[in-house]
Amino acid sequence: MVEPFDTVKGVKRVISGYTGGHVANPTYQEVCSGTTGHTEAVEITYDPNEISYEELLNYYWQVTDPTDAMGQFQDRGDNYRPVIFYNSDEQKLAAEKSKQELEESGKFDQPIVTKIEPAAPFYPAEEYHQDFYKKDPLRYAMEEAGGRAQFIKKHWQK
Repeated sequence: MVEPFDTVKGVKRVISGYTGGHVANPTYQEVCSGTTGHTEAVEITYDPNEISYEELLNYYWQVTDPTDAMGQFQDRGDNYRPVIFYNSDEQKLAAEKSKQELEESGKFDQPIVTKIEPAAPFYPAEEYHQDFYKKDPLRYAMEEAGGRAQFIKKHWQK
């Protein structure tokens, strides 16, 4: 999720990390074990004068599979579940509204399963996870292409 948001005008910083669990400062290995309760997430810092929270939400729906409760594209497991974490009542209402609009749009033939949850402590991932798409572009491209192809086949080739 870093690369899609990293290229959006108004987004100032995107940090990979973990949130929503019960262990302080988890490692990647601990999160992947499924024992910490964390979700892999990104923390997005943006300039509201350049892009609104609602615009970020609309973009989120375009770059995720909101119908897959057990992962995103090639990343599988509960720690990859789709979640929008909010920091205020206004963000919660905006997220719920955008989800409802997506559900009512009929764009997907399966239920929207993305959760909307209050933000919990966020722990940045290890340095080797930050900007992975820049550090290993070939591997990133191959993984993304495979995951996106599965998404297209699942939703658009009927």
